[in-house]
Amino acid sequence: MVEGLTIGRHSVPYPVIQGGMGVRVSGSRLAGHVALCGGIGLVAAAGLGLGCEDYNGKNFFAAERQGLLDELRKAYEIAPDGVIGVNAMVAVSNYDDVVLASCEGGAKVIVSGAGLPMNLPGLTADYPDVALVPIVSSVKAAELICRKWHKSFKRLPDAIVVEDPDTAGGHLGEKPELIGTGQYDQYATVRGVKSYLKEKWNLDVPVIAAGGVWDREDLQHALAQGADGVQMGTRFVVTEECDADDAFKQAYINCTKDDIGLIMSPAGLPGRAISANIEQVRQRDVDLDVYCPSGCLKKCAYKANRERFCIVHALERSRKGDMQTGLVFCGTNAYKADRIGTVKEVFEELFPQAERDAC
Repeated sequence: MVEGLTIGRHSVPYPVIQGGMGVRVSGSRLAGHVALCGGIGLVAAAGLGLGCEDYNGKNFFAAERQGLLDELRKAYEIAPDGVIGVNAMVAVSNYDDVVLASCEGGAKVIVSGAGLPMNLPGLTADYPDVALVPIVSSVKAAELICRKWHKSFKRLPDAIVVEDPDTAGGHLGEKPELIGTGQYDQYATVRGVKSYLKEKWNLDVPVIAAGGVWDREDLQHALAQGADGVQMGTRFVVTEECDADDAFKQAYINCTKDDIGLIMSPAGLPGRAISANIEQVRQRDVDLDVYCPSGCLKKCAYKANRERFCIVHALERSRKGDMQTGLVFCGTNAYKADRIGTVKEVFEELFPQAERDAC
């Protein structure tokens, strides 16, 4: 029997976190319906300002804050009693404000990656009920975070997500040359993180496997290998409730395994995407002589010298349905999509009726 998931002071019937996917791919509709079905729904904070009614092209950061508050409010309108959180990228320029706005907006969980969230407990000190969940890809990263949090803030993580760079979508926390070599063992890392937390800190908190989880078999494998739950992003894209345009979802359905590859983000991180149109993504900004319009990232090759492309706007274009010049992030399993279903159907497949009745 599959058990539920408790992170900090928040519990859900099913051990599933919906991955944060920007820009505005996992917004209020997806996060709200995942929470309504008994998982943890995450609003991806990055780039929300681009869809905010108050955005005028010059007030990106103010619009980001308002956009996040709006998405959290709308998600809770769907699932008033659900566990809804925020995925906050360390790499964004307004990280501190994103974390504070998440807390003010009622996020129950903050999942944070794209860098090590070393100051996260300090930012959330006035919100002790908010569960803090860093994303790592190694035991060493977990050690660094725990030592810093304990020394500076007398706090430890409420859960840790272990992301597999060989299968996960979007920005990846590994050097490009080490991805796909077959050397990385996600579940050895999961078990290593669990052992470290127990042996060093006498801490028993969930360790969540992220990357490559598509169906019930993948879920059961993750749990059998020692994970306490899974984070799923790609699978939830091809649902009616996903906040992306249908053309974005159809790109998953149409793609083949060979269409999915690694790109180098201007953020200095590798990313996994449908990569066939990457030259068109770049050429669009060249042809229009685009300069950095938002300053959204702390470090950005495009902001510094216009290398590569403006990623936040490339992701927003794809989210709105531009499959020619928009960047489509995805995990390695995107090619398995064959139809657009519903969030409820995903949960029904993952957890048969007998398990759902028992929760």
